[in-house]
Amino acid sequence: VQFVESGGGLVQSGGSLRLSCAASGFTFSSYYMRWYRQAPGKERELVATISSTGSSTNYAESVKGRFTISRDNAKNTVYLQMNSLKPEDTAVYYCNADRYPMLLYWGQGTQVTVSS
Repeated sequence: VQFVESGGGLVQSGGSLRLSCAASGFTFSSYYMRWYRQAPGKERELVATISSTGSSTNYAESVKGRFTISRDNAKNTVYLQMNSLKPEDTAVYYCNADRYPMLLYWGQGTQVTVSS
């Protein structure tokens, strides 16, 4: 099982970024996928979830209306479009499935830094 996140960077408040996560080693199209984030000194938190077919999504209250999760099952890739970014969105962002054994494996994450 492997997750490779990309697309992070430094952006000004109000800006946008699109994160990508390429997954391998399991049947990607069979599982719900999630984006998580971890800010310095804080626990990892769930940001967004998408169903296996992409027909259903859920978001943390803090990002609702600003972030959009999507997936391409043909490419084994999940995306996170982040708009209207705020300094409090600064964190390392990770993707993963919603259950074990995939949750035993984590990628390196991608750093998102939002300047005020």
